Amino acid sequence: MTSIAEIATYSPGQTRLRDRQHEFGLTDVELRRYERAFGYDRIAFDPRQSEADLLVGAASKLVTLRGAEQRVHYVLRPRTVRWPELHPDSALRTVRETFGLQHAQSFALVDQACAGGLLAIDMAGALLAQDGNPDALALVLIGEKASCRISQVIPGMAVLGEATVAILVSLDDEHDRVLGYAAVVEPIPGGGLTMEPDAVRAFGAVYGRTLGRVITGALQAARTRPEDLCLYLPHNVSQRLCLETGAAIGLAPEQVVTDTIGEIAHCWGADPFYNARHAIDLGRLRTGDRYLMTSVGMGATFAAMVVEH
Repeated sequence: MTSIAEIATYSPGQTRLRDRQHEFGLTDVELRRYERAFGYDRIAFDPRQSEADLLVGAASKLVTLRGAEQRVHYVLRPRTVRWPELHPDSALRTVRETFGLQHAQSFALVDQACAGGLLAIDMAGALLAQDGNPDALALVLIGEKASCRISQVIPGMAVLGEATVAILVSLDDEHDRVLGYAAVVEPIPGGGLTMEPDAVRAFGAVYGRTLGRVITGALQAARTRPEDLCLYLPHNVSQRLCLETGAAIGLAPEQVVTDTIGEIAHCWGADPFYNARHAIDLGRLRTGDRYLMTSVGMGATFAAMVVEH
């Protein structure tokens, strides 16, 4: 069974959203909306650090990786921005060279946007199941550099930060077991990173229904009832929206982890895993607890995963 053996997180530093209002071109009304309705305050951001720095920062915190480098057979890099670097620069190659992982099969996943992180966990488990070596590991690297105005603010929807996560995936039953995964693609014309107004409206029209659909699918795959869930770990797009989604499946506000929205903002596909690490560090998950992770990507892609701690 696919298991999340370890999650490590990295945040390069913080800036205040309010201090970057004019840089982002936000009106006072837009700023208040992001702060009050969405819950944004600080943003994980450091212009001095490259994407390679961000990924190495997360991977270097993986305790299990030390001395187990040869067990890593796959390195997966889900991402939203397809070509962030000019050839021959490669953050993925830098990580492989830094940690001695040149022997591992490495590749990027695209076209799932911020939902790609959950897809990568599922794909890592499938690759390991076919590998034939029960001790093999897969390394999943999630999070990206918010290097320009277009990748720092999605108008009316999110503020993006640069926190990253590194995840080791195994097939053992000693760690967090993935019980169920579901994903749906809802094609929206003009639904790229810079969404047109019509695309934003179309996205909003399908958001709640489609997210509910993948949550139901993941719960069914996991043979889990909503009342069996201990926590909901969403992506950091809107505190209000996260609470509404939790309430829709019968969860109380205290079961929805939204603490990090005001600390790091929306960090691409890293959010649910960052929130998982946050919950574990705070002792909010005990052995046997089941939790739900969701993430939604522009375009639009919707994904949900049920995991047992």
